[in-house]
Amino acid sequence: AKSAVAAGLCKRACVQLSYAIGVAKPLSLFVETYGTEKEGLTAAAITDIVKLAFDARPGALAKDLQLREPKYNKTAAYCHFGREPFVEGGKKFFSWEDP
Repeated sequence: AKSAVAAGLCKRACVQLSYAIGVAKPLSLFVETYGTEKEGLTAAAITDIVKLAFDARPGALAKDLQLREPKYNKTAAYCHFGREPFVEGGKKFFSWEDP
């Protein structure tokens, strides 16, 4: 959602993903833009763009979000999303927040 807004595709977005155990890809990916999509685009077109731009397979998300390298002390408070990225001790925290 943040990347769709940052890219100017819409002014507001909510991305919905659904998964099933044992299925490699999401069962569905839906982007709700609340009617704020850029002129000439539809929410369906933005959904297609998101599907092409992001690998939403669970393994790919685990890799992109560095879930195998837990950083619990620095990420345990104030949520894992919506934080400013920073580097400490040679490790980048909240790298997924870069648009």
